[in-house]
Amino acid sequence: MKIRYDPQVDALHISFRADHVQVTTIRLNEDVAVDLGPGEEVMGIEVLDASKHLSLVKELPTVILEGLQAAKAGA
Repeated sequence: MKIRYDPQVDALHISFRADHVQVTTIRLNEDVAVDLGPGEEVMGIEVLDASKHLSLVKELPTVILEGLQAAKAGA
């Protein structure tokens, strides 16, 4: 997973997969979109005007990951 913020265009993108596959983009509203890959797997989320929607102007948010475990090879 990668979280990338581009301050020049004020956009935040969260990628859940590193591989590049063809996606279908579903717009949830004017500023938020979800990229779906094969089998409707969520590949990424994009937020435009991110500083407005995510309060990025005041401080860098804390990222907390809960309940995630690395998959074992061959599992």
